[in-house]
Order: sequence, then C-alpha cells, then structure tokens
Amino acid sequence: MAQITLLDGGMGQELVNRSGDAPTPLWATRVMLNHPGLVRQIHDDYFAAGASIATTNTYAIHHDRLRRFDLDDQFEALHRAALTAATEARAAHGRGRIAGSIGPLVATYRDDVVLPVDEAAPLIAEVATLLAPHVDLILLETLSTLEQAEGALKGAAAAGRPVWLSVSVHDRKGHLLRSGEPVADLAPLIAAYQPQAVLANCSVPEAMGDALAVLAGFGRPFGAYANGFTHISDGFLQDAPTVRELTHRHDLTPQKYADFAMGWVAQGATIVGGCCEVGPAHIAELATRLRAAEHEIL
Repeated sequence: MAQITLLDGGMGQELVNRSGDAPTPLWATRVMLNHPGLVRQIHDDYFAAGASIATTNTYAIHHDRLRRFDLDDQFEALHRAALTAATEARAAHGRGRIAGSIGPLVATYRDDVVLPVDEAAPLIAEVATLLAPHVDLILLETLSTLEQAEGALKGAAAAGRPVWLSVSVHDRKGHLLRSGEPVADLAPLIAAYQPQAVLANCSVPEAMGDALAVLAGFGRPFGAYANGFTHISDGFLQDAPTVRELTHRHDLTPQKYADFAMGWVAQGATIVGGCCEVGPAHIAELATRLRAAEHEIL
C-alpha cells in the first residue's frame, strides 16, 4: 500500500465558524487578531484527527491586504503568531510537519489582478524568508494563473525550503486553471523551478480527478485538497469580498469527502487533505479510511 501525507483541512472557515464573528475581508487574519489561541486549538484538532501536516494561518497575510485596514505594521507580528500556533501544536502532538502557507497576492481566484512576475517574486520572497526558519516546507496555495504560479515559485526559492505548488482549477473543467489556461502548461515552470510536489486545491471535489490526471504527468508527488463550496460566486470575485459571498454545500459529509479523496489516492495521489469548509471531522474520517485500506500516513 502507499505512503500518504495527510494534510489538515481548512483554517479560515473554521476560525470564522468557531469565533462567531461576522466575516470581514481580512477573513482568517482578523479572527486571529481578535481571538488569540483559536488558531492553536484548530491545529490541535487537526493533529488529533490524524493529519500529518499543520498548515500555517498565513495564507492572506500580505501587505496589500493589511494596508487596506491600516494593519501593515502588524505584518511580521501576525506571521510570528501564526507560526507559534503551529509549532506549539506540533510540539504538543509530538509529530508532524509544518507547511508555511502563502496565498495569492491581491486576491484569490482572480486572473485580472495578477502582478507581473518580477513584482510578485520579491513580495513572495519576503514572506517565504519569514516562514523558512520555522517550517518544513513552503506551500504555495490556490494559484489560478500561469503568471501567478511563476511569481510565487520564483519568490519562494528564496526560502531555501522544499516548495509545494498548488493550483486552483476550474470547477467544471479540472484540466484547466481558473484562468482557463491548461494545467498542462505548468510543465515549463515545474521544470524550471523544481517544486517538490504539485497539487490542486480549493476547487470542488468533482474537479480534482481531471486535475490529477494532468498533475500525475509531471513526474513528482502529487495530490489534492478540495473545498466544500457549491461554487465561486461572482460576488466573491469583487474587491475585498467576504465569505458571505460563498455558499457552503450541505451534501459533503465526511464520508462523501473521504470517498472522493480515496478516489484520488487510487489515481496515485500521495498527498491529500481538505481546504475551505472541510474540517476535522472530514480529516478524521479520511484518516480512518486510509488506515483501513492499509495505507501508511506519513
């Protein structure tokens, strides 16, 4: 049987749901400011569920996001707080790795606000360098265009850590990025920057099979972690949206999500987990299913 890395699930939605606060455009970052300790609790719950990776709550801590709310002076402090929560949870659990999350600059899912590679790379490098001493790998998440992927890969190289590249794909055509560009066109970037693993994330589970069929051809470990949204609405593709614009699907039980993920493993995926709206119960069910199938969770 296979050796599987079991990622955690979504952080931002868990923070919003547990805090009881109204969502803001700062999403998980604002909740972290208002509720110290909640991030650590969620990391603890994912480790207890069986996850072997803690993904830092640093996805959206970018200067462009913080400046809108006069919080850019908290840039380094927010990174430190997120890193501390992950490292303390791992220490308490006694095992696991930490993935330093870096999300898209400016906005998620949008191909109309992507910075040129040479502008994006130094901004990503700044974050990657902050994360590097405290993480086992850099996880570049939810990249939706080829240019966005290249800027992130170029910047992440500054960290001197293994890099995992994860792209968000079209919800109905998983062989395409959200931009409409073919996932296959990532090949030259993967050859040039040599990420350790390639993944698809934050798209519906139904899209992941087609994405993985392409990622499998890149000759390195691959995997997927899907979201639990019905779709990405037009309202979320505006400036400074909140998660009110996204609709949680009610049919994606832990059992159904595990069915999808076990299908990905059958395709050869060795890295699986969850993204937004996929919580500890989903990860626990997936861990149970992986062990029942005699896979080893690394």
